Formats: sequence, C-alpha cells, structure tokens
Amino acid sequence: MYMGLGQAQVWIAGFADLVRREMRLDLDLFVVPDFLSLQFARDTLAATPIWLGAQDLFWEDAGPFTGEISAPMLVEAGCNLVEIGHSERRQIFGETDEIVARKVEAAVRSKLTPILCVGEVERSSPQSASRFCLRQLESATSGIGVEAPLIVAYEPVWAVGASEPASAKHIVEVANGLNCWISQRSETRLIYGGSAKPGLFSQLNGAVDGLFLGRFAHDLQALCTVLREADLRV
Repeated sequence: MYMGLGQAQVWIAGFADLVRREMRLDLDLFVVPDFLSLQFARDTLAATPIWLGAQDLFWEDAGPFTGEISAPMLVEAGCNLVEIGHSERRQIFGETDEIVARKVEAAVRSKLTPILCVGEVERSSPQSASRFCLRQLESATSGIGVEAPLIVAYEPVWAVGASEPASAKHIVEVANGLNCWISQRSETRLIYGGSAKPGLFSQLNGAVDGLFLGRFAHDLQALCTVLREADLRV
C-alpha cells in the first residue's frame, strides 16, 4: 500500500521500459504488485520477459470467502508466482505456519510458484537464524513434493523496513544453511529481501540466487543499478 493505482501504473510502465532498454540482462525478473494492478501489469508486461506475481492468496480454490482471492483467479489474471508468508501477513494478520502451508499447497495445486518468505523475528546468530528458517520451510512445504517449483525469500524480520539490511556475513552464513535444504529439491531458488538495496548483491558472493527488492525498487534508477550489478554476477 505504498502506491495508489495511478502511481503503481506509472511505476510498472517505467519498469517495463527499463527492462526493454536493458534487454541484454541475463536475469529472471518478476514483479508482485497489489491485486488491483494485476491486470494492468499483465497487459503492460506482456511483451517483456518479466514474470507476474501476486502478494497473497486464499487456501481454497472457490467458495463463500468474501474478500479473498484464489489461486485459480490469479492464474486467470496472468500470474506465474504468488508471495506467501510475508512477515507482515504473519504478524499483523495472524497467519500461522499451518495457514502458510495450506496457501503453499493451494498455489502448487494451480501451478503457481510460491515465493515463500521465511526469516527470524529477532536478531540472532546465523546458526540460530538458519534453524528458525528451516523449521518454517519444513512446515510450509509439508504438503508438497520436492519436485514442486519454489522460490525461498529469506527476509530476517528485524531487517525488514530497516535503513540497512542484515550484514553480508550474516546473510551468507544463513544462506549456506538454507542451501543444504534447498539442494534436496529439484526446482528451488533462494533470494534475499529485508531492506535489500544497491551494492548488496555483489557482497553475497553467489550465496543467493537473487534479491527480493521492496521500497528501494520504487526508485527506478536504483533498480537499474541493482539489475546491472546482478547481471555482472551471472
């Protein structure tokens, strides 16, 4: 809810233009706008390689669930991805591990790739953070097979919205712990969020597959800097 509909449309169109100008980029890109902007995004991004995702979904495919959005509806709207388990959904709206797992199952059932958010609530050692995240991962994926495509978004809650991300050393050590689990799956990638911004990706030395940008991506020039930085690492 950082942008109104008009602002979101301007940003989405600007992102599409940016990617068209930077088509040499050998990257997989996605955007996850608000629900009301999905159809505009689908139409605007149609001629680009950018994947489209939604910020949430309900765990049932249909029924008397006023105000909710189902996985089949998101597929019809042109989505390939859906974000699940963001810390704000867990903390503000009370989503439990069980709810997150049901949403992951619903996404996979409709052939949507979950962007599964995990992260420790309080600042802790990388070892403790890894254990916390692994418990979240095991719970969230308990109802799907290892062959199901998955994007794990590591976002330490204490770093979300902060002026600085977690240290590169912390991120790398946690990522190394998560990659052991990820290596047992067939189509799973790891990205880092949590105040990610220009200059971070090059410090992570390949420990993650990409970044999950939030408010720092609202500045398209900063986003361009991150894309070029990531392209150099490919």
